[in-house]
Amino acid sequence: MSSLFFRIRSDGSARILRLTSPDGTNRLTRACVLALTAAFAELKDELQKQLRPLIIAGNRHFFSVGADLNEIAALTGPEACQFSAMGQTLMNAIASYPVAVIAAIDGHCMGGGLDLALACHRRIAAPHAVFGHRGAALGLMTGWGGTQRLPRLIGKGRALELFIAAEKISATQAFEIGMVDTIANDPVAEALRQLHMSR
Repeated sequence: MSSLFFRIRSDGSARILRLTSPDGTNRLTRACVLALTAAFAELKDELQKQLRPLIIAGNRHFFSVGADLNEIAALTGPEACQFSAMGQTLMNAIASYPVAVIAAIDGHCMGGGLDLALACHRRIAAPHAVFGHRGAALGLMTGWGGTQRLPRLIGKGRALELFIAAEKISATQAFEIGMVDTIANDPVAEALRQLHMSR
């Protein structure tokens, strides 16, 4: 299964969904969010035949930079509400997926990309990964569920610091505060190893 925004391949008992984009930053445009939501619905239907965990990854430099700021700037009020609901539908589909979903994070994981990672059941980061919700620096706040999921992981006070200060943190810092579960040089390989060990 593939589209303009991702490729899905099988690796043993798991599937790997790799985000793609022409510029390599893996922006979560409206079209991308809709395509991912449709893909999760299709994969869930296939689960009736065979249960297969899913690993979500980007490329070496970008997991995802999040929503397309040019799209956001052009939204009217009603369109912004619709865009928020679209993102929430995708994140809830990931969070409620009936088998394990692991985010394998290389490079930048920002804004809506961090929301996507937070919706996954586990997060494995490369040592050079960078995390942040930069919306406050741009006068924005995520509407895709990150404001709910991040406090549950790391506590309300630390989550507020990250959101309000638009702070970027390293993989080591993210691990120390509980945002990621594991640091590994090859996050996809580590995710596959963990899935194999849990069988």
